Amino acid sequence: MSYTQISIFAVIVAVILDLFIIKTTLLKRAAFWTSYAIILPFQFLTNWWLTSQNIVMYDPEMIIGTRFFSAPAEDVFFGFALILSVLSLWINLGKRSSANRA
Repeated sequence: MSYTQISIFAVIVAVILDLFIIKTTLLKRAAFWTSYAIILPFQFLTNWWLTSQNIVMYDPEMIIGTRFFSAPAEDVFFGFALILSVLSLWINLGKRSSANRA
């Protein structure tokens, strides 16, 4: 499986988790997109530094080749999936914790 396939699969799983399993529906909230817009430049900065310093290198056969600030598009996909999943789980666990206190 290529990094492209894994990152696209991660986005699909994160979207399904958010909209249909946990049902936090973060993707429908302006607050999520605002927070993502704040996080994204830091992701680009970190990815740029790691890839431009050859700390992290990618096999050209395993990525689609499109890059943003020196990092492959797959990193953006994977980062989006990671952020969406973590925030969805965080909200879900917070609801459970509040329900247990009541």
